[in-house]
Amino acid sequence: MILIIDDDTVVRSSLTFLLKWAGYEALAVATPGELLDRVRKEAPRLILMDMNFSLTTSGEEGIHLLKQVKIFRPSTPVILITGWGSISLAVEGMRAGAFDFVTKPWNNLSLLNSIRTALDLSEQKSIEASPFKRTDFHFDKIVGKSKALTEILSLVSRIAPTKASVLITGESGTGKELIAEAIHANSPRAKEAFVKVNLGGLSQSLFESEMFGHKKGAFTDAYADRAGRFELADKGTIFLDEIGDLDLSCQVKLLRVLQDQTFEALGDSRPRRTDVRVVSATNCNLREKVAEHSFREDLFYRINLITIHLPPLRERKEDIPLLAQYFAGKQAEANGLPRPELTQEAFAYLQSLPYPGNIRELKNLVERTLLISGKDVLDHTDFASQNTDPQTIERSNGSELTLNELEKQSILQAIEKQSGNLSKAASTLGVSRAALYRRMEKYGIRL
Repeated sequence: MILIIDDDTVVRSSLTFLLKWAGYEALAVATPGELLDRVRKEAPRLILMDMNFSLTTSGEEGIHLLKQVKIFRPSTPVILITGWGSISLAVEGMRAGAFDFVTKPWNNLSLLNSIRTALDLSEQKSIEASPFKRTDFHFDKIVGKSKALTEILSLVSRIAPTKASVLITGESGTGKELIAEAIHANSPRAKEAFVKVNLGGLSQSLFESEMFGHKKGAFTDAYADRAGRFELADKGTIFLDEIGDLDLSCQVKLLRVLQDQTFEALGDSRPRRTDVRVVSATNCNLREKVAEHSFREDLFYRINLITIHLPPLRERKEDIPLLAQYFAGKQAEANGLPRPELTQEAFAYLQSLPYPGNIRELKNLVERTLLISGKDVLDHTDFASQNTDPQTIERSNGSELTLNELEKQSILQAIEKQSGNLSKAASTLGVSRAALYRRMEKYGIRL
């Protein structure tokens, strides 16, 4: 049963009719007292809760009621109903444990999607986690056996069948895009489009055209209609990479389409509907950006219904031998070379490195060593000769450097080796140019 609480008779009737039309059993109550009586007696599958009762509009009653409900039924998902002007109140409700929020006037399809997602996730949590190796899930592109990776893939297998929005966090080069692809590939949307968008490389002036499309003549050089990324991803998954770098003005436009699942192409006033699953990724700390007011808190809660954090490669060293063999084999196959053998000393050497560029850096090192050495058997000396970051760098007093100092030293050596060419230095380190800039700023490195 889905429980509805709203003091407006029309709202209660409309929601009850909508839910019964969609095949759900629904019950509507008008007061907080009636709601609490119900949740004390039985556990509803979900609660749709208005934020204001009586004549007040502060929303304090709604927040207080939400906290009371969570005492009796902590696992029951609650979706808040509020006006668009009370988004900050809805965000406070999310902090207090609400699953999601919808704004009045709500969109029926968007509301039903949110309800289905909440119920799917609630049912998944009630089922005991099954073993990692399942025949109906496929993670062909993901290599590793560490406990951290196994737990991540187990989580992916549980959330992939749902419509829940996912935020993937982790340092640059940890494989966030591969996890996003795995979520899509193991979802009911697998046969539909998987559309990637690098928001970090998207200028503010191009955002609307790129994301929502445009009509012919909408602006100078708009010589033909163009479909935006949300239209291309309809019925599939859209992957919003580097979402932490998105400009505040663009964040508002993105929030609108995620909230209502509608958008307007530039030069066209006709709203268009899109049915997409949103997977986002960032190497930033979004909570810190929210505190700094450089990332909208309401957008943060909208995109991170489920959060997956990818640990850096230095924290899953048992995966390094498998990854090294995998990259060496793929590179050999691509170039018509015999599959190389890596010695135990080579594995030990590779596992000793700090990898500021994570998996991307390891891949770069293995492929470069294979191609330059031309050997069938690769030893630690082969990798050491191609590595810009020495295995052990010591201070003048003999003590080892910290991890941050090792990373800074690696960057300085790469820049020096490439004569100040940052693109080549970034490639050598196995990171993007943008990631290299961020690290240079972090360590105060100036050319």
